[in-house]
Amino acid sequence: MTSQQLDQIRHLASRYIWWHSPEEVMSQPDRLIAQIMNLGDYADVQYMVNVIGTDPLLKALSSAQAGQFNSRSWHYWHYRLGLRSSKESLPALPKRTF
Repeated sequence: MTSQQLDQIRHLASRYIWWHSPEEVMSQPDRLIAQIMNLGDYADVQYMVNVIGTDPLLKALSSAQAGQFNSRSWHYWHYRLGLRSSKESLPALPKRTF
């Protein structure tokens, strides 16, 4: 990753997880990736995919915690990443358990 790409990722970290410093967020890349997948605008999502590829997105989706994805994003990413066809049912969103 180039220094320019790293700077852009830090900028995304400050936009999508503003309550932590970019350095803290960068230490938890799966959390940042999931947040951008769930809330990101088209340009930010495209940038992220172009810089990191799809494998980290697959990992973030498969290890998602409860509340990280809304239903719309959950469905979208399963179809976009080719994990399900329109005829297959999706796995349930992660749920909190006590």
